[in-house]
Amino acid sequence: MTAGSAGALARALGALDGGGAAEKIRLIPQDFFAELCEQIIQHLNHKIPGINTAELCQRIQTSGVDINVDDLAKIANTLSFLFSTAARNNLSTEELITTLGSGISTLPKHAVQVIRHVWNEQGKAIAVPEDARDMATVGQFVDMKWKLGVAMSSDTCRSLKYPYVTVTLTVADPSGQITDKSFEMSIPQFKNFFRQFKEIASVLETV
Repeated sequence: MTAGSAGALARALGALDGGGAAEKIRLIPQDFFAELCEQIIQHLNHKIPGINTAELCQRIQTSGVDINVDDLAKIANTLSFLFSTAARNNLSTEELITTLGSGISTLPKHAVQVIRHVWNEQGKAIAVPEDARDMATVGQFVDMKWKLGVAMSSDTCRSLKYPYVTVTLTVADPSGQITDKSFEMSIPQFKNFFRQFKEIASVLETV
């Protein structure tokens, strides 16, 4: 492993150790931690658009573990950086585990076992460009839902009803975190929104 590789891994390990992520990982049951790691690997392999930390966090909390979605998102980001750094430097499973063991004293045994298994099974499939840090990154569209509603308002005891559309966009940010963004539009705004999508579809047909 080169000096540059060692420095990159040191930064990843520092984020796990110094940022308190290792202590939070200790709270996560092994099966949930394995699911998180597998989602991260699948995201890095471009098999899924992102990591649904909100949904996973809810299930972890239901199991009785006290952890919030922000902490889980930080763990996911740190592990993603660790896996991508290991992939960029073509680390073997033993090299990665040895580095983890020498760099982090607080990472629980069950987490190391999961990382070993996931990296041994799927790590070699990760393809990370050398210039990945220099590449512009944007979010990725995952899903869109909409529903029609009717707003009520009063003005000098007169009720006014007008329809509106609530749109919820599910997107994955560059780090892979999946979030929902909701907004409301009037019917004319929604029609314009729909018209622009038709224009995009028309352009794509010419490509």
